[in-house]
Amino acid sequence: MNAVADAVAGGMLPGRVWLYSNYHCNLACSYCLTESAPGVDRRALSHDRMVEIAEEAHDLGFTDLGVTGGEPFMVASMCETVVALARILPLVVLSNATLFTAARIERLQPLAWLPAAIQVSLDRPDPASNDEHRGPGNFAKVIDAIPKLVQRGIRVRMATTLDPAVDDDERARLCHLHRQLGVSDDDHVVRPVVRRGRARTAGMGVDALAGDLPPELTVTADGAFWSPFGPTVRDGALDTDLLVTRTTRPLSTPAAALLRLVADRPPGSDAQLGIR
Repeated sequence: MNAVADAVAGGMLPGRVWLYSNYHCNLACSYCLTESAPGVDRRALSHDRMVEIAEEAHDLGFTDLGVTGGEPFMVASMCETVVALARILPLVVLSNATLFTAARIERLQPLAWLPAAIQVSLDRPDPASNDEHRGPGNFAKVIDAIPKLVQRGIRVRMATTLDPAVDDDERARLCHLHRQLGVSDDDHVVRPVVRRGRARTAGMGVDALAGDLPPELTVTADGAFWSPFGPTVRDGALDTDLLVTRTTRPLSTPAAALLRLVADRPPGSDAQLGIR
């Protein structure tokens, strides 16, 4: 095996490479890591560049891909891009699920036969409390979109970013809701708000340093980072505390740098905050 495959097999690297497809979004969530909103600089990776990264990741020995943003589906070609990526490596795509028109879901149909999942954000079991942080009408669009994706045979994961105000009753009702929508318990991802981006400005969430975060190589238009929680934005400026390299071509360059950083790191040491 090569160095990356050895590190993945030994538990030093989780195996997933993340791609920040873009930074703009149709929402402006109160705790957004990247201060994404409709008018921000797009800083997008092209379709061809994302496919190139996926092919390099496969050849280096990485096992999975993740796509995040911004809202990936703000990019017109994203349906075709994620299908192409899932044909190279197993894929999870993070989305706010507010843009899934019938036509877009039709274009995503090939994901039903590929090792892929769409991870949809839903934080609270009630429209008012959910939409307070994510925007008006968000809840209704999400619970409309999830069953339509599930009915197409597309695997859906639901991600809940917990505010401390969420009590045990709300958590139970949220789990009841995701089961009703066709999302299994295994596909319900729960994590804390991380104090970066808008969350830091608002004083929300938990602090997370490199030692608290899985070392998942993350590629953006600005460079390669330690984690998808790394290339965050505060007051319009990119955070560089978790930058691995500015160079992303070839992918072996940031991969080798990340391997050097994790060489003496005990496997599983990043699990204490539940951010996996």
